[in-house]
Amino acid sequence: MSAVEKISLDEFRARLDAQGVSRRHLAFKCPMCATVQSMQSLIEAGAGPDEESVEKYIGFSCVGRFNGAEGPRKEPDGKPCNWTLGGLLRLHKLEVQTPDGEGHPHFQVATPEEAKALEAAP
Repeated sequence: MSAVEKISLDEFRARLDAQGVSRRHLAFKCPMCATVQSMQSLIEAGAGPDEESVEKYIGFSCVGRFNGAEGPRKEPDGKPCNWTLGGLLRLHKLEVQTPDGEGHPHFQVATPEEAKALEAAP
């Protein structure tokens, strides 16, 4: 696995702001299957009825955990997987550093183009 990118909380927030979408549609990419997903994706998958209930999963658990997806495949195939960063294996590509120096594994922030495409998807 490639090196983990470490960014500040301010940089993390700036990348989210750059997406130009509503909070519900802020998008992240699973490090194992590369599926772009948002809180809306999690709601649609049954992870919870609203933003508040799925907020704890976004950027941490793949949407596939909530719709019976398989485990990660050797190569991403466009389908979600059942990965979470809460397990024994800490395979992630992004770590957000809080002001206290603590590092928090997180899914990568999607590009503005990816976030807007996900928001516009039917």
